[in-house]
Amino acid sequence: MTFVDGLAAEIEALRNLNIEGIITTNWDNFAELLYPDYRVYVGQDELLFSNPQSIGEIYKIHGGADRPHSLVLTASDYSEFKGKNPYLASKLITLFVEHPMVFIGYSLTDKNIRALLHAVASVLNQDKLDKLSENLVFVQRAHGEEPSYAKTVMALEDGNLPITIIRSDDLLPVYEALDAVKRKIPARILRYCKEQLYELVKTSDVSNKMHVVDANTIKKKEDVEFVIGVGVAAERAGAIGYKAINAYDLFEDIILEKNLFDANCILRDTVPILGMSSNFIPIFKYLRDSGVENQKSYRASGLKLEKHLPYTQEHYFTPAFKGAFARDAIGLTAIQIVEQFPPPRAANYLAMLKKKDFDAAVVREFLQSNLNMFKPKTANATPFRKLACMYDFYVNGWDLKKSKAD
Repeated sequence: MTFVDGLAAEIEALRNLNIEGIITTNWDNFAELLYPDYRVYVGQDELLFSNPQSIGEIYKIHGGADRPHSLVLTASDYSEFKGKNPYLASKLITLFVEHPMVFIGYSLTDKNIRALLHAVASVLNQDKLDKLSENLVFVQRAHGEEPSYAKTVMALEDGNLPITIIRSDDLLPVYEALDAVKRKIPARILRYCKEQLYELVKTSDVSNKMHVVDANTIKKKEDVEFVIGVGVAAERAGAIGYKAINAYDLFEDIILEKNLFDANCILRDTVPILGMSSNFIPIFKYLRDSGVENQKSYRASGLKLEKHLPYTQEHYFTPAFKGAFARDAIGLTAIQIVEQFPPPRAANYLAMLKKKDFDAAVVREFLQSNLNMFKPKTANATPFRKLACMYDFYVNGWDLKKSKAD
């Protein structure tokens, strides 16, 4: 894999992260291109005199290239920036204390970063400073040296601040580690909800509607409608039966071959609800059990499950891992992949095997041994869910390409 291919894989992995936000001293629009749905604050003034929600946002504290007057460029600009540091620190202090802060590409001697950390640290007592130190991670290129992970200290004007330094020429494992922390709701949706709640409290303009929608259809904060209740909740509206089954129940049923459920009820009541928040729901076992074994019978069934039908293998794997797979696992069998790589990476690599090399028995045993990865709110669960859906497709599905003409 070339250096350029490696950077492309890193950028794709970075783009897919569901991170809280970005603080940057860069002037370019790279961050906005990666996260087009995030709210952008350009310059300190815009950040100071606004109401950031601390999630799904980009803070360009040195200004942006498309707003020349916002740039921190000259000596006087830097002097003014330094004078405002305490105010900026007061806005960012919650972020620094409550969230891990990963500094990518910054030197420990960068004057701006050191000044900002000093301003933040100067208003904290020792207990909070110790907590802050656990959240500061500097990621740097190794420039050909061996990758390393070390605890060290940053010498500031008034003392030393403990930090963590990671050095590697391949940042893909770093982004994989960040991706291990999952949330069910994307950051941009959480920000929309917080903005709407802020407006509700500020204006007392209440809505009488509650609307349930797929999170992927929400494009702006005005699309969010919700109800806030204080007190005892109303009694539940009757039995919900198969609508209460969660994704873990389906994965467990298929991986352990339990055959617990009525296939027609799963397809009619369960999958449409679970599909509102995920494309990766196993359906082919239940289609087969309900008599749907090809595209013709699927069309005749009247089911609307197209988002779960994989017309290409790429539906089940993450393209960002193609380069790493070609470098590390090309030519390996399923059992060799399971034995040589940690489970999350093995799950990604197994999904890239051609159908003729996809050993269903090995994959089923691998999924059974990692069944805990399918439980709700489990970090790094996506590659396991994708692999389980691929297993279900290869074992219980049909050739979708050939069946299109049926």
